[in-house]
Amino acid sequence: MTSYFPEKDFPSALSIAGSDPSGGAGIQMDLKTFARTGVWGMAIITALTAQNAVRVSGSWAIEPDCVREQISTVLEDMTPEAIKTGMLANSEIIRVVEETLPLNVPLVIDPVMVSTSGHRLIHEDAIQDLRDILIPRATIVTPNIPEAQILAGMTILSEEDVVEAGKKILDLGTMQVIVKGGHGTGKDASDFLIRKNEVIRFTKPRLPYDVHGSGCAFSAAIAGYIAAGLDVTSACEKAKNLINRGIENAVQGNGRKKIINP
Repeated sequence: MTSYFPEKDFPSALSIAGSDPSGGAGIQMDLKTFARTGVWGMAIITALTAQNAVRVSGSWAIEPDCVREQISTVLEDMTPEAIKTGMLANSEIIRVVEETLPLNVPLVIDPVMVSTSGHRLIHEDAIQDLRDILIPRATIVTPNIPEAQILAGMTILSEEDVVEAGKKILDLGTMQVIVKGGHGTGKDASDFLIRKNEVIRFTKPRLPYDVHGSGCAFSAAIAGYIAAGLDVTSACEKAKNLINRGIENAVQGNGRKKIINP
């Protein structure tokens, strides 16, 4: 088979996630963010959604065999330097992803569970498979506070709780966790990178409005910078800076919420 990339001299990253037709999150935002980090972006679609910056009105999971075929065919031609997962709607898709991903590629897991408007994006019974099957494969897991609460099985009310929840997620087998602080309160938005014997805090001033897609973009930026050759700490720091600029430059649509513009 003739490759489209016979002399690959640039890094690439692969996103395995759902589609957002508004372009503000999911696959569409991941590809934009990969481009901003200087890597070639590839994408496997796991779900179709009907959504905009304000709400999700419906979602439909792709057949697991279709997800498997997408992944295996893409990997025939190019092995990415990093892989990011986003919306994985059910146990069958989670198992397909775990079975088909190469073992030696850094894996960034964004454990997408519920949209900001409250639409469930993963089946309840699939959360345990995410915990048991895929998270142990992760280089880093990137939950927001509500997702960290679910994965850790605890309520988060303070920064100390954030660190404790992160350590509980480490116990699931991942190498490191960064708990995103966008759902927190206060004048600063802090993300906590948590390892077994280390906690690193990344802080920027909290901007006075919500944005659509910041979580997807942050996780994609981490994956993109890892693909570009950065270590995880540096990737997280650069991702924080990129997403902060994206929130500052957010696009205002007709609704109440802005869309991040990395």
